[in-house]
Amino acid sequence: MTDLILHFDNNKPRKLKYNLAEAHKAGATTLLTFGGAYSNHIRAVAAAGRTEGFATIGVIRGEEHLPLNESLAYAASQGMHLTYMDRESYRTKNSPTTRRALHNTFGDFFLIPEGGSNPAAVRGCAELPAEIPHPFDIICCPVGTGGTLAGISAGLSPTQRAIGFAALKGDFLKKEVADLQRQTYGHALTNWHIETDYHFGGYAKIPPHLEAFAAAFGTTHGFEVDRIYVAKMLYGITHMIEANAFAPTTRIVAVITTG
Repeated sequence: MTDLILHFDNNKPRKLKYNLAEAHKAGATTLLTFGGAYSNHIRAVAAAGRTEGFATIGVIRGEEHLPLNESLAYAASQGMHLTYMDRESYRTKNSPTTRRALHNTFGDFFLIPEGGSNPAAVRGCAELPAEIPHPFDIICCPVGTGGTLAGISAGLSPTQRAIGFAALKGDFLKKEVADLQRQTYGHALTNWHIETDYHFGGYAKIPPHLEAFAAAFGTTHGFEVDRIYVAKMLYGITHMIEANAFAPTTRIVAVITTG
């Protein structure tokens, strides 16, 4: 019988751990990052900045809406300066022109990318598998920007594999994860893959049958299932188990990202 183990982990501090260390080493006083209006990453950077003594700037995709939603209100309460970028401009956030404009507006800052995914984040997430107290064969995680999967894969033993479940539509995340591993370790690993059939129409799309599944799963296991990322992964794992996609004795860890 396939064994499913739930492992709760706040991946945001893992992604920020070495980014913050590099920011301190560089003598930075301000962190700047990007995210959507409901981004957990924005919240995490705001809180970390306050704790670690950095000023923080959040560049938010889209227009300002008042009153602020819960996520942005929390970020602001932690001292984060919120600024907004229309969606067309936001698509150019990584361009040299946009970066120069941000520096001209805000001065010097230490940049943490959207979602926190960069080599420093990968190194932090690579520490996760060794902390799981149960033996396992496969480890699964949701995929938004790819940093968590890229790191988890790097922390596995030779007999273990990682599966990411894309929360967004499209195959681009495979390249994102491979590129992150190349940037971090010099090469992409082959012990992972991404399931792209469980995005339910795209980011933040939650059709009724996914909502019903998440509610039932949460009731059974005693926790509130995040609908944006975690529910899609759990639905995918459950569907694959029911379809006999795994050997009967496979031990599967599902990483419940709580950040």
